[in-house]
Amino acid sequence: MPVGDISPEIAITLTAVLSLVWAITAPQRLQWVCALVALTGIGVAGALVTAQIGTVRLSFAGTFALDEVGAWAQLMILGGTAFCVFLSPGWFRSDPRHGEFYTILLFSALGAMMMVGAADLLQLVMGVLLSSVTGYTLAAYHRDWGLSVEAGMKYFLLGALANALLVTGVVLVFGMLGTSGYDAIADRLAEGNAASPLLYAGFALLAVGVAFKLGAAPAHAWVPDVAEGAPAPAAAFLTVVPKIGAAIALARIVELVPPDTLAIRPLIAVLAVVTMTLGNLAALWQEDVRRLIGWSSVSQAGYILMAVTVLGLSDHALPALLTFVGSYAISNLAAFAVITHLRGRTKLADYVGLATERPVAAAVLTLSFLSLVGIPPLVGFVGKLTLFIATIQGGYAWLAVVAAANTVASLFYYARVIGPVYFGAASKPVAVLDGWSSAALWLGGLAVVIVTLAAGPAFIVFGKATLLP
Repeated sequence: MPVGDISPEIAITLTAVLSLVWAITAPQRLQWVCALVALTGIGVAGALVTAQIGTVRLSFAGTFALDEVGAWAQLMILGGTAFCVFLSPGWFRSDPRHGEFYTILLFSALGAMMMVGAADLLQLVMGVLLSSVTGYTLAAYHRDWGLSVEAGMKYFLLGALANALLVTGVVLVFGMLGTSGYDAIADRLAEGNAASPLLYAGFALLAVGVAFKLGAAPAHAWVPDVAEGAPAPAAAFLTVVPKIGAAIALARIVELVPPDTLAIRPLIAVLAVVTMTLGNLAALWQEDVRRLIGWSSVSQAGYILMAVTVLGLSDHALPALLTFVGSYAISNLAAFAVITHLRGRTKLADYVGLATERPVAAAVLTLSFLSLVGIPPLVGFVGKLTLFIATIQGGYAWLAVVAAANTVASLFYYARVIGPVYFGAASKPVAVLDGWSSAALWLGGLAVVIVTLAAGPAFIVFGKATLLP
């Protein structure tokens, strides 16, 4: 077995173990060192993933895929995880389980990486379960706070149902095709073995199971609760990193199905419409900024599904998927960097007059929200533009029209936050967290602006990327 093919995953595993050992043995005042350990391990894993770019093959008896799409997605996962590590030391400074947080965070990132590389349905289940179990822990990490416990419980209950549906889908597909390997599934579907309603039900259940990690309908209800109740660094992580893994995992599944056999793509299109519309409508009147971002995250999952819908129908589908996922990750993480830096201020009224008291935080929040809308020239504009182009080219112009209408609607609830930030009067001083969160705040704001310059070249590079099975 070519163990080197999973060297990034091994690096993350070893780093998580080292972080746990330090957390167990070090005093409370030195628990922040685990953040340095985590960042070092993530850097090593990132270097190993970068070295794999250009490699295209199935490994471990066809259960794990090494390809450029997976490599770029794993780099996004590692980058998002590193950013959340920056958010954490100040937030958890007085938490007696501070050091252990980084271990759980790394194992959750490992689950997302496994979803990205899964080329076998059983491997996919393992990745989803690892990401889910650690995600429940991250959501409920503040176990003495009712909202955090509630978020973790809702995440767990919905996850139990969604994961059961996922496993049921695996059983149906395996039973009808006699294999769980993606390459063999693709071959048998190409031979015309796609007539059974049970097989369609199996793929539909697979889509619903992965949609849970994506935060898409019908398994979306956990997202706003986690965004509101989880520790802010954990909320930032859970609304971004699992989505990246799930987006690529779902893309691999849909890519297996020839467009003229099972009608999986129309099903994904319907889920996209329901997801983005429900997310935007629910966000319209939210009075809690974190919950608003949570519903916004649901709507963004709908846009991700647009690219998945036209896989195999448009040459721009894959690069559009990677570009949008990357732009969303940067923008959403920047928004949570503001919330973390402001010590978790969450009520809409708390942001009135923020520009006067904390102009940098106000600017970063505004940039991140405008990028999530897709206002040019920010990175989110490039992400949405590529999505619309791919969707229209793939023959789903009606879906692009619905997405455009949803984009216009989203302006309203983002404006409900941005307006008072600049045109209201602050009623009290605004306290901030620490130097770590300040560094993350600046990094997030600069990323939204600077990555915009690289978005065009990145789209070209992504256009040459290969997606196995």
